[in-house]
Amino acid sequence: AQGAREMAETEEPQRRKIDVLLKAVGDTPIMKQKKWTVERSRTIQALGLFVTKFLKLEAGEQLFIYVNQSFAPSPEQDVGTLFECFGSDNKLVLHYCKSQAWG
Repeated sequence: AQGAREMAETEEPQRRKIDVLLKAVGDTPIMKQKKWTVERSRTIQALGLFVTKFLKLEAGEQLFIYVNQSFAPSPEQDVGTLFECFGSDNKLVLHYCKSQAWG
């Protein structure tokens, strides 16, 4: 029983975070690190702000984030729910770009 409890304790932090793979589209700068471990509760808006700061985009530049190269999720949507619905191979693949690409 103790071994099962230890396993559950070590798995618990993993469930609160998910792997997100960020891929650039078009002329948007590419992030050298593509795979990030993100809190499930982080919103798309917060993730977009992170990418904007990481890429040092100018204040006026927009950033669009897409799921499955098809639709832009709501800014308030949390990545955990998107992972449950659209994740594969234990990661969520999101595409980002500076101009509308899909949807």
